Amino acid sequence: MLKQMLGAFFIFAGLVAIAGSAGDCDGKCMEYANTLEEMLIICFIGLTLLVTGGIIIYKENENG
Repeated sequence: MLKQMLGAFFIFAGLVAIAGSAGDCDGKCMEYANTLEEMLIICFIGLTLLVTGGIIIYKENENG
């Protein structure tokens, strides 16, 4: 149960990180927006969290 909750948290955190990776503010505050390199790093971290959470949940369900 705890591993499934951890996996779900990782998936949720990964999705939030990917969705917010650009740091966009509709052009009104471009000085605070992320650069392309920062966006790719945040997106990679989010994708890693997403995959890790999926693997945790898959392995936990596989073992029953």
